[in-house]
Amino acid sequence: MRRDEIAAGLAEVEQRIGEACRAAGRDRGEVTLIAVTKTRPAEDVRILCELGVRDVGENRDQEAAPKARELAGLPLTWHFVGQLQSNKVRSVVGYADVIHSVDRLRLAAAVSKEAGRQGREIGCLVQVSLDDDPGRGGAMPGDVLDLADQIAAYDNVWLGGVMAVAPLGEEPAKAFARLQDVALAVQERHPRATMISAGMSEDLAEAVAYGATHLRVGTALLGRRKPFVR
Repeated sequence: MRRDEIAAGLAEVEQRIGEACRAAGRDRGEVTLIAVTKTRPAEDVRILCELGVRDVGENRDQEAAPKARELAGLPLTWHFVGQLQSNKVRSVVGYADVIHSVDRLRLAAAVSKEAGRQGREIGCLVQVSLDDDPGRGGAMPGDVLDLADQIAAYDNVWLGGVMAVAPLGEEPAKAFARLQDVALAVQERHPRATMISAGMSEDLAEAVAYGATHLRVGTALLGRRKPFVR
């Protein structure tokens, strides 16, 4: 039964997060689990909600938008965690409560303008590039503070903090240590921007060790993903 599978996955992930928090000397309440549900049906999200999960992450607008509409009555916080193209801003602002992938000023400005048009206030995280791969998105570490300052000055958005994906082929702990340094620099200027979105199924323990407040977990919760069919 699908509910039993998801409940088992959630229990295992919760145990891993608890162990990681204990190892890092952190309270479990400091860390939010975001269930990344891309390629999964709305029914999986409904089950997660019934099991107590309140934060849901999606990577692709064409999949996320109809799912969010179908589940609009549930007490969920929607996180858009994939790369965001400017032509998708209007749709994403319609349902996302937090956008984790703001990595350029033009995108931040578009989110601010559209949020104002829709009467919404959207959380924005600065995506930080921890490698030199432009295909994975992210602002260079040296540009993050200026971008954070600009986001904080805009109307209709609030600066949440930073997000990153661990580079391929590098120890996650080293990458997350760099991200933590960037996050602390942002927090010095913007004390309320405390979110550090880092860590996925394979490296959540390392992320917790270096201050992650939000973990983006999909596979460990829901199993291997199936191809998305439009």
